[in-house]
Amino acid sequence: MIHWPDSIPIYLHRDPVDFRKAINGLAVIVSESMALDVYSSALFVFCNKSRSQLKVLYWDQTGFALWQKRLERDKFKWPRKDRLSTIPLTHEQWCWLLRGFDYRDFKPHHTLHFTDVA
Repeated sequence: MIHWPDSIPIYLHRDPVDFRKAINGLAVIVSESMALDVYSSALFVFCNKSRSQLKVLYWDQTGFALWQKRLERDKFKWPRKDRLSTIPLTHEQWCWLLRGFDYRDFKPHHTLHFTDVA
C-alpha cells in the first residue's frame, strides 16, 4: 500500500461516484462539487455505489495520480448519511477506513488542558 505523509489533508466525497470516471472526471468533482483546489497537496477519496472500491486522486506536483483499491468480499464503511458532502479525515481515520473499521465509531479520550496541578 502507498503511504502518504501524515500531514497531507484527506477529503472524502460522501456520495457514490460512477467508477467509469477517471482523472479528469474526478478532478471536476473535486473542483465543482467539493469546492476544493484539485492542485493542492491533498488526497481526494471516492467510493463506488456498492462500497467495494475506492479511488484516490492526488496531484504530485508533476501530474495527477490515481490510486484504486478493490475489496473482494467486503465493503468499506462509508459515511453515506453524513450531513456533510465533503468529509475531512485525519490520517489515523484514513488508516482505519482502509483496514475496514468504521472511523466514526472510534472516539479518542477528550483532550484536557490544565494550568495548575490540583
